[in-house]
Amino acid sequence: MNLDIVNYGARSFEPGLPAVAIAKEVDKEAAKGFCMVRVNGEAKEMFYQPQDGDQLEFLSFDDPEGAHAFWHSSAHIMAQAIQHLFPGTKFGIGPAIKDGFYYDVDSEHVFTEDDMAAIEKEMKKIVKANYKFERREVSREEALAYFGGKDEIYKVDLIERLPEDAVISLYQQGDFTDLCAGPHLPSTGMVKAIKLMSVAGAYWHGDSNNKMLQRIYATSYPNREALDAYLFRLEEAKRRDHRKLGQELELFLLMDEGPGFPFFLPKGMTLRNELEKFWREEHAKWGYEEIRTPIILNRSLWERSGHWDHYKDNMYFTKIDDEDYAVKPMNCPGGMLVYKSKPHSYKELPLRMGELGIVHRHELSGVLHGLMRVRCFTQDDAHIFMMPEQIKDEIIGVAKMIDSFYSLFGFPYHVELSTRPEDSMGDQAVWDMAEQALADAMNEMGMDYVINEGDGAFYGPKLDFHLEDSLGRTWQCGTIQLDFQMPEKFDLTYIGADNQPHRPVMIHRVIFGSIERFIGILIEHFAGAFPLWISPVQAKILTITDRQDAYAAQIAEQLRAAGIRVEVDDRNEKIGYKIRAAQTEKVPYMLVVGDKEMENGTAALRKRGEGDLGATPIAEIVARLRQEIADKVKD
Repeated sequence: MNLDIVNYGARSFEPGLPAVAIAKEVDKEAAKGFCMVRVNGEAKEMFYQPQDGDQLEFLSFDDPEGAHAFWHSSAHIMAQAIQHLFPGTKFGIGPAIKDGFYYDVDSEHVFTEDDMAAIEKEMKKIVKANYKFERREVSREEALAYFGGKDEIYKVDLIERLPEDAVISLYQQGDFTDLCAGPHLPSTGMVKAIKLMSVAGAYWHGDSNNKMLQRIYATSYPNREALDAYLFRLEEAKRRDHRKLGQELELFLLMDEGPGFPFFLPKGMTLRNELEKFWREEHAKWGYEEIRTPIILNRSLWERSGHWDHYKDNMYFTKIDDEDYAVKPMNCPGGMLVYKSKPHSYKELPLRMGELGIVHRHELSGVLHGLMRVRCFTQDDAHIFMMPEQIKDEIIGVAKMIDSFYSLFGFPYHVELSTRPEDSMGDQAVWDMAEQALADAMNEMGMDYVINEGDGAFYGPKLDFHLEDSLGRTWQCGTIQLDFQMPEKFDLTYIGADNQPHRPVMIHRVIFGSIERFIGILIEHFAGAFPLWISPVQAKILTITDRQDAYAAQIAEQLRAAGIRVEVDDRNEKIGYKIRAAQTEKVPYMLVVGDKEMENGTAALRKRGEGDLGATPIAEIVARLRQEIADKVKD
């Protein structure tokens, strides 16, 4: 049997060997960690028997599909443990999710922290038993008879909802059998480290008319070290929570009087203003002009743009003089009107118009989350109007601009090409052309990307830029959307070289995405210890006694004159207390002044993360800070 083993090349094997045996022949040590096999692009268990000519790719926990199989299998192990400890429990669904898995259960017993420990202990016994995950396909009648006989009402409901021609498979490990499509691990023994995390309520099928079940969340890893690293990241994420730090550092507030509408405090506004100043400076360099469009516009505009039909549920509305108006959820239609306000020549194109526009979108209260998910935010939008032959160059230009922004903050990122969604406007041929244009630009840049099927905007495909923070979490921020639809709907034109009207093509793009959300990401990425250039307070002068108060005020004036944001702590407190307070406030530089420093015209300079830098002349301190601010040093 001849097989093409990805990363191992073409090999010959005896006919009838399962993938698990082939893996051991190919790489005995690596085979211990293979979770599943992809056969000709389709996910299969390791016990699958390949056919002559198949292409095999073995996937470990480090592969997303391998981790999915690992966590899905772990959910079955947890359900088996619950069945052992709490007989009579009825099971709903138990999927793999990001960073773990859960199982929805219906039990008269209310699960507690003590139960979590007992379930973990029982799961470890099941792991030690090393049961095989055995798959068998059954008819609908057999599946209904099996689960109906056990009074597993939720499994019966799931089966009845399946299409008539659906393949129904059951998986068994030891004394536990579950309804599942798979794939799963070869055996329970691969799950070496387990942690049950929490319990929450969840309505069956997410419908409040149905019974609320108990949802038990958990995670698992191939070894204890990996689990410990994950738990450490969780604790670190709690420490960096932007909602907590935002209040401690006096950046913003979340008030009951305005859920989803954050209040920015003076220090938060300083941070925000520095980001917006940088945005404006960079956009001027890249050839953008800034505009501002109204927050409220009439219904006819939103009908023309398609938002009234495709986005109405996410919008806020009002009446003015008995006419319907909407609060804008996007800046695009206003940008269309600005372009359309006067004739344009091909010589003007590409025309790049940027806007820091405030938008409002209706979000359910349950999904609001600090600055990350709000109802009012500022999008750093830009709309580029161009000729078709300029598409690739403009996409490449925007991609390079996004790269320059993210590199400044130290964010690695990856790109996804999001294609046509079900609820979309326009002809398929136009969508195909737009999607190909985005792909061509990425290919020319040599930039890797993945396809995200069906996640484009309703008016066009897009490139989404997902940045990675210091904890390895990803956030979708930058977007480049190619749009052939809006120029058509708004009858936008330019006069070409042939002196005839032509239809421009349009790019929608953001870099920060939402200023509010980007600030939330920055808070957590830097744990509130911002680079000097955006830090709300860049230096703090600390007096040892009140004899230095006048000298401290004199230094503060020198720093302010140099454009450095400074505060003076002249409280009647010990210097150690003042230093600790400044450290808690994440101030980048401290200038400690006593009698000796006052006499010599110096300050004892301390830098965040480095400690005491010694007595330094004030002029040198000013020069040092100004240079670091100008260079936008990341720390």
